Amino acid sequence: MLTSFIEGVLCCLTSKSANVVVPVETSEPADGFEFVEVKPGRVLRVRHIIPDRPVVEEPTGQGGSVSCKRKITVYRNGQLFIENLGDRASGELKNYQNGDTEPNSTVEVELTDNSPPVTMPEPMSESAKDGTSDGAAGGDAPAAAQAEQSQLPRRRRRKPKRTVVIDCERMISACRGTHSDVALFFIHGVGGSLDIWGSQLDFFSRLGYEVIAPDLAGHGASSAPQIAAAYTFYALAEDLRLIFKRYARKRNILIGHSYGVSFCTFLAHEYPEQIHKMVMINGGGPTALEPSLCSIFNLPTCVLHCLSPLLAWSFLKAGFARQGAREKQLLKDNNAFNVSSFVLRAMMSGQYWPEGDEVYHAELTVPILLIHGMHDKFVPIEEDQRMAEILLMAFLKVLEDGSHMIMMECPDPVNTLLHEFFLWEPAAVPLPKKESITRPETAKTHSDNTKATTDPAKVRPATARQASPNCIKEEKSGS
Repeated sequence: MLTSFIEGVLCCLTSKSANVVVPVETSEPADGFEFVEVKPGRVLRVRHIIPDRPVVEEPTGQGGSVSCKRKITVYRNGQLFIENLGDRASGELKNYQNGDTEPNSTVEVELTDNSPPVTMPEPMSESAKDGTSDGAAGGDAPAAAQAEQSQLPRRRRRKPKRTVVIDCERMISACRGTHSDVALFFIHGVGGSLDIWGSQLDFFSRLGYEVIAPDLAGHGASSAPQIAAAYTFYALAEDLRLIFKRYARKRNILIGHSYGVSFCTFLAHEYPEQIHKMVMINGGGPTALEPSLCSIFNLPTCVLHCLSPLLAWSFLKAGFARQGAREKQLLKDNNAFNVSSFVLRAMMSGQYWPEGDEVYHAELTVPILLIHGMHDKFVPIEEDQRMAEILLMAFLKVLEDGSHMIMMECPDPVNTLLHEFFLWEPAAVPLPKKESITRPETAKTHSDNTKATTDPAKVRPATARQASPNCIKEEKSGS
């Protein structure tokens, strides 16, 4: 603590940043570690493991198609109205979550509470359309009701600000480690490194999966530019986009933690045809990112450096369900929350992403697994529940023994959930058998007791077209 305070004072006096992080030499150069220069002078460390697969690979299953049909209406008062229209999507989702199927539902989300809700017009009865009342002789009750209604102030029906219509189908199949067209991308959050995924990388690489895990700029063994603009959301997202293009396969699964969930969402929008599934671990609600004006991370870098022991203790207390020797050793071994004060301040101040609002998340058509630690003090469970309501295909799983760093605390349950989700696929619905139609000439050659039948082996299975980025249509209307 005293050493940290002295270094902070010297930092203020010399006007230099403390804790300058530079790439370190890895002790395991042959264990899948690579250094990728995404931009001149901007180098990221990436762990890339390509396991030895059998010569005869297991063929990729056909899978099943999911109808992605929903209508998203945004009103000017901030109200979001989502109408799910796809039968297959909601049925598969509810069946995966709790074993029960529910009909199509309508999700209505209030973004602001300072304006009255939008009331949808009620359908008129047949008698109202004809100008007659439901009473036998049109008594005084309907007349009194009409008089009372005429005295009420008329509320003008508000026009929507914009309407987004999604109408497409996605082919979803099981992703096994023996499939050479599958790649898993693991993206960490603020203060982490690729080492926090150690249990997951080892587990899935042993199962035959190809895994990719990068260090964000300023984290782990990646380079740490001393410019605050290098740590904005858009700068980091561009780094990960280049990493994705370098290692992507035909079917890719994104696994993000905390701040890394936002980058996964960004990539899912950029490459909708290549993202097969996605996992969000303690990612929070579907709200646009904006740095807080009243935050401890707005303090000068030298002050944050003096408070670094206190921040590390606070992170240990809030990020883990238990604060024992095991958790402290996990932080040390996995190189978590070991970044400079300058990088930490720049990362928190650079979380500006106004496009990532509720509509942005509601447009996603990729199946998404949400994992939440019950003891997480950074992300309330209500935020992940809100995310599950907004997303089209979301499966929320809550682990009672975990907190924010759940992949380190409970590696076995997390690995099991991930593997089950990777292998999940919707049930394929076969095409109905077609009755063969015989011509009169052909019918004469058969006896009267013989009937033409359809050979089941000649009936092709049902197929569906892949989802395309053109499946989202947006309409705007004036006020």
